[in-house]
Amino acid sequence: MTKIPEIADVAAALQLSIGLCIRRIRQPLAEGELSLPEASVLKRLEFGGPTTVTELAKADQITVQSMGTTLSALESRGLVERHPHPSDGRRSVLSITKTGLRALENKHNSRSQQVANALSEGFSPSELQQLMVAAPLIERLAQSL
Repeated sequence: MTKIPEIADVAAALQLSIGLCIRRIRQPLAEGELSLPEASVLKRLEFGGPTTVTELAKADQITVQSMGTTLSALESRGLVERHPHPSDGRRSVLSITKTGLRALENKHNSRSQQVANALSEGFSPSELQQLMVAAPLIERLAQSL
């Protein structure tokens, strides 16, 4: 008979394994690849549309100065562009460029390929099936945190 695991043991095991996955996925694959903060900003601009530095900083829960540093790096690479704010001449509105959209897509594709390579090289068909069953459960866990 299979023993039902203790909730605390499941929580600890998931925290360890998911944490390791996150750390590995966050590691840059190649020189010039988007950092996690850069990708976050580009995703916000892609899905939320043009916005201000202040709003981006609030959304990522960081200082305006830190966001400014990230945006400067993105702007210097042509991934975002500034426009005058429509009602406040002292402020600007940032938007993602076509180059920024491509960079975001490339990051997503390279990470997906990295995971696919790891799965194809080190997992049996039975293990792949287990991971497929676990994926929605992990997603549901993440949504409830």
